[in-house]
Amino acid sequence: MQLRPVWAEVDLGAIRHNASVLARLVKPAALCAVVKADGYGHGAVPVAKAAIEGGATWLGVALVEEAEELRAAGVDAPVLLLSEPPLDGMAAVVALGLRPTIYTAAALEAAAAAARADAPLPIHVKVDTGMHRVGAGAGDAVKLARAAAERPELLLEGFWTHLAVADEPGNQFTAEQLTRFRAVVDELAAAGVHPPVLHACNSAGALTWPPARHHLVRCGIALYGLAPSLELEGCADLRPAMSLEAKVSLVKRVGAGEGVSYGLRYAPSRETTIATVPIGYADGLTRRLGHIGGEVLIGGRRRPIAGTVTMDQILVDCGDDDVATGDEVALLGRQGDEEITAWDWARRLDTIAYEVVCGIGPRVPRVYT
Repeated sequence: MQLRPVWAEVDLGAIRHNASVLARLVKPAALCAVVKADGYGHGAVPVAKAAIEGGATWLGVALVEEAEELRAAGVDAPVLLLSEPPLDGMAAVVALGLRPTIYTAAALEAAAAAARADAPLPIHVKVDTGMHRVGAGAGDAVKLARAAAERPELLLEGFWTHLAVADEPGNQFTAEQLTRFRAVVDELAAAGVHPPVLHACNSAGALTWPPARHHLVRCGIALYGLAPSLELEGCADLRPAMSLEAKVSLVKRVGAGEGVSYGLRYAPSRETTIATVPIGYADGLTRRLGHIGGEVLIGGRRRPIAGTVTMDQILVDCGDDDVATGDEVALLGRQGDEEITAWDWARRLDTIAYEVVCGIGPRVPRVYT
């Protein structure tokens, strides 16, 4: 039962469009649609299906549990686990038909032990070229790849790395990472090992480093219609897929100098209309958003969040405008000629659009159009 007038609208047509744009852009490389973290807050299963309809041929997730949700929904595309699964999760990896990423010898042995006798398990070895989050060092990655190529239980399907600063167009470290990656691939080739699927590019890399697209690109944020960084806004015809909507639940007049919300830190200089909107930090609106210039749209106009965001509600200063209970509120999205984007929030909060959309909480129902 959904009684609270709050919802996130997800435009699956935008997902299909973005997947189509990306698939055409990176061709002949294949597109891996990254749908981890519940599709960056958009809903993993409907996003995965829409992305495949748009041209993605692979899916990427972080967890075995995320892949299990896709398989339970009938999604049978190749699914790449972007991080090495726990050793005791390899049986589930095999049962679900996943492609695990491997970067330790222990995981390689666990994968081989779990593999079916009648079908080798496809694996992808990840090399750390400088981000230092996960992945094997160059020498260890070569050893793992060679060992995988020699094991009949395993199929060395992929070899990959991840770019740390591709969303910073002027940062030359991306070129350094790609040079390191190529050196390791060349070392493997010299040893007679040729993984058929090389991949290095995330969304930013796919958009800005054509020579690095190799056989596969892994696009997350761009799939959802958001640029990987402010510097890359407008570099492709992408459409934001999510809008966050609500309706005004209460309207009242507040006198000049009267403080509102917790801490009473917002006090209008003259009598004003304050609208209550039933959404708060439990739903993904950062508590301090109202103190740093956060806005919403009501009646097609930008209006400031008045004071502290509370757990379940925000207050909005509407001045002397005629605002009524039930009026629609756009927290993310468009009304008339105005639009508030995830990057607008991110600028205010000194973060990135990824965190904004991923942070929209599970209390907010997703409505698919």
